[in-house]
Amino acid sequence: MKGTAMRRAFAALALILLFAAPLALPAAAQELSNEEIAAIKNAVFNDPEAPVMGNPQGDVVLVEFTDYNCGFCRKTMPEVRALLQSDPGIRMVMHEIPVFGEGSRYAAMAALAAREQGKYEVFHRALMSMRGKAEKASVLRVARKVGLDVPRLERDMQSPRITRQIEDSLALADDIGLVGTPSFIAGNRAQFGYMSREQLAELVAEARATR
Repeated sequence: MKGTAMRRAFAALALILLFAAPLALPAAAQELSNEEIAAIKNAVFNDPEAPVMGNPQGDVVLVEFTDYNCGFCRKTMPEVRALLQSDPGIRMVMHEIPVFGEGSRYAAMAALAAREQGKYEVFHRALMSMRGKAEKASVLRVARKVGLDVPRLERDMQSPRITRQIEDSLALADDIGLVGTPSFIAGNRAQFGYMSREQLAELVAEARATR
């Protein structure tokens, strides 16, 4: 399933768990209490351990679930960057979910570790712009290129905090019925797949209007 159909499928699944009224939930989801649904929503939008791009104090939250070996994530990255540059009111929460193998996991660990050097966003963009597969050698090459202290990066990657963050994001993706990357959530809408700056802006505008 691709394109619009896939986006609709993800939106339906995510909205069932995150935003639907209790009476609209299917039998399996009805077992979730209001508190559990609220906790899932809070983890999506407000996880204090998730990296943030854009304006940390922004008036609207845009969430992305991403993988560095995802072709559409790479294609969407310039659109996301353009959106953040054009709209200083967006707080963008990133959930690293390495679903494309060990190289993806290594890249996600490195990206999260780059926060210790204040370089998550620049490293994230560089990894998304790289040619070829994200794996140890290529990730470390990009790290050097953006000025990261690589020995320190490798030490920081071993932190249990990073492993826990990745596992929490993967579990959250399961909780909301995520079907792939990139996936975006803002307000009461979820979208899967490549999105242009204009489409992302519409998603954000709708979220602002429904606050």
